[in-house]
Amino acid sequence: MRNTGIRTGDTVYNLSLSSEDLSSVYPGMIRYVLEVRAGEEVVAKFSTNTYEYSPTNPLQAESVAMRMADRWEEEIRESPQEFLASANVKGKAGETGSHADVVIIQGSPRADGNSGILAGWALETAQGLERSVEVIYPHDLGIRPCIGCYQCYNTGSCAIEDEMRSIIRSVAECSLLIVCSPVYTNSVPGSLKVLVDRFMAYHAKRLVSGGKTGQRGLIFSVSGRKGMDNFTCVTRVLDAFMRNIGIVPSGELLLDGMDRIHDIRAVPGVEERTRSLVREAIGSRG
Repeated sequence: MRNTGIRTGDTVYNLSLSSEDLSSVYPGMIRYVLEVRAGEEVVAKFSTNTYEYSPTNPLQAESVAMRMADRWEEEIRESPQEFLASANVKGKAGETGSHADVVIIQGSPRADGNSGILAGWALETAQGLERSVEVIYPHDLGIRPCIGCYQCYNTGSCAIEDEMRSIIRSVAECSLLIVCSPVYTNSVPGSLKVLVDRFMAYHAKRLVSGGKTGQRGLIFSVSGRKGMDNFTCVTRVLDAFMRNIGIVPSGELLLDGMDRIHDIRAVPGVEERTRSLVREAIGSRG
């Protein structure tokens, strides 16, 4: 789209503006990338995409990128030193995570409920196989909802700075993800849904820079009411969540009628079924 050489003193800065069609991700999405290089080094970078701009916003991605290119060219010609001092190509702060082999998301707000019991059995089984494990409790974390800004598709990082950064890193590095969830009004609890939605940033990161392959996932869920149809929304939400971030759903355990039984430990064979699924998922990756 644009490639301009700017000589200031002994240095030639190359300003380039390119576009990338991301329609395979979202219909009609185009990402515009503006870069300034000094030799082989990228000294400034800016990205924007068409999905960032709502229908009522008079700004459009292409015009914003073109205006930024004009501004940067003017700033470089006037004072390259000031431009370089204000440029930021490092992006977001480094992400931290546990690097655990197995990550368990305990989606129930009741830590001592039936979903918590399932998570405990999974934890014990994985540790018994000498795997490192991290258990995540969404209800106890200060996670803000996704705002649908689509800025993550520019850089692979979420614009919101909170505890999701370390959670995404943990899931990105694990080999097995286990999600335990009760059925709340025919779906997953709100805090778990907030966490699921925020993984849009990891979907974007995988698009921008790739990600781990061969990861597997398990879904454990309990319903108070009788009938497998109660799990329809839960399994659809969690299956889509895993597939969206490159994790292959590899098994599920759905237990209904818990309002009458009350304690999942009273269900014959359920503990062994839970442990068996975890062992098989871990064993399948060696």
